[in-house]
Amino acid sequence: MRIDGKVAVVTGAGSGIGQAVSQELAKRRVKGLMLVDRSAQVDQVAAQIRDEVNCGVEVRPYIGDVTDQAFRRRVFDEAAGELGVATICVPAAGVTRDRLAVKVDKDSGQADLYPIEDFRLVMEVNLVAPVYWAMEMIGRIAEDRFKRCLRKWTPSEGMQGAVVFIGSVSSQGNRGQISYSATKAGLEGACATLTKESVFHGVRCGLIHPGFTDTPMVRALGDEYIGQHILPQTQLGRLIRPQEIADAICFMLENSAVSGELWADAGWHPDV
Repeated sequence: MRIDGKVAVVTGAGSGIGQAVSQELAKRRVKGLMLVDRSAQVDQVAAQIRDEVNCGVEVRPYIGDVTDQAFRRRVFDEAAGELGVATICVPAAGVTRDRLAVKVDKDSGQADLYPIEDFRLVMEVNLVAPVYWAMEMIGRIAEDRFKRCLRKWTPSEGMQGAVVFIGSVSSQGNRGQISYSATKAGLEGACATLTKESVFHGVRCGLIHPGFTDTPMVRALGDEYIGQHILPQTQLGRLIRPQEIADAICFMLENSAVSGELWADAGWHPDV
């Protein structure tokens, strides 16, 4: 599927992988970019893209909560009304609330369980939200096809849209990431199901599993932890660059023969 001339929606676009993929999509000449983030930093990203990528890309930043249904619909409504139906979706927004699933108090001997409110927050942001941003786009494409009296997609039409979810090597399990790992593993099932359903409308769905990438989320772990527990286990001996993941995502979007999951882990795997 060609990227140039398409309208793309990227969440988590204010930093990290979301920012990098937004910049890469602009370089590949999408028609419009709807950049979504909870931070005002997304305005700076939009301005930077306008300044550095001089190819007429329409860039629209949106500040809001990706779990808010009304906000999600507004983004897609404005895309359709001003630029055309969005046909690329990369829901990259994510959060972590890392700690051991069960800790025992040394004084009382009582078990302290992972806070359920944190689990629910991570599930909403990392699993429920990306699936619904993807379904929102698929639904808009389906409606547009219905209006044009088109039903089941045929290969002669060419692909109509593409979604790439952001998984993680932590989907295989990782100490201290009970909620985060669960959401990333959950995306595997959601993506596999949408892949089977959305092709009816000509939409492909894929999932990329990045290893530890040089993002604010990973940097928050601290240099000491990164140096001791991450870098020694990677084949590259460094954190993955966000641009490397963005390039892989665009490869998945463009190459219609690519399906399923792509591991971009730099040789790192969770400890046994």
